[in-house]
Parts: sequence; C-alpha cells; structure tokens
Amino acid sequence: QRQLVESGGGLVQAGGSLRLSCRAPRMITSTYNSRTMNWYRQTPEKQSEMVASITGEGSVNYADAVKGRFTISRDNSRKTVYLQMNNLQPDDTGVYMCNTNAYGTDHWGQGTQVTVSS
Repeated sequence: QRQLVESGGGLVQAGGSLRLSCRAPRMITSTYNSRTMNWYRQTPEKQSEMVASITGEGSVNYADAVKGRFTISRDNSRKTVYLQMNNLQPDDTGVYMCNTNAYGTDHWGQGTQVTVSS
C-alpha cells in the first residue's frame, strides 16, 4: 500500500482554481511532521518537474512557473499537504504527484490528473 494518497484533480477552465490534497495515512505522525513534502507534475511536453515543496518547519519553495499562483501548505494534525492552484492555465495540465523521502526511500502517490481547458 502506498504511503501517499492524492486527491482533488479535475477539469477546469483557464483562470479557474483547484485544490489538491495529499494524505499520508500510514506514516507515523512524528515522521510525517519532520518530512519535506513535495508536489511534482508530469506533462506530455516536459519531464517531471517539482512545482512546490514545504519543509517540516513550514518553509516553502516554488517553481518559477507557478510563483504567485500556487500555494503549498500542510496540516500536520491531518498528515496532509495541500496545493492551492489559482489562475490555472493550459500549460498547468498534467499529472500531479506528491512525494517525500521517509524510511530511507522515496515515496510517491498515485497521481491526480489536472486538465485546464483554454
């Protein structure tokens, strides 16, 4: 069973918003709280790219392409990380996956599809 489970993708028109969630139901809370959580996306044109990350302390980092439009946050009590995506554009279309390194290995969710129509 996967350590990470994403949800929240879908189809939206350009300019719209979506919020993605990534839960870590099987991860020990103390481990989750200390892990940097990352959101990646994979598009047909590009290889997988990291769009946002958040450390256990709450420090965030964004890819230039999403700065000012996407916001990453985490709720440690729910072992969940969120990606709020505003002003979505067709170039944001892709499969979004969350990732973390824990227990000595990389963990990935199953991915959630985001499709932005023009």
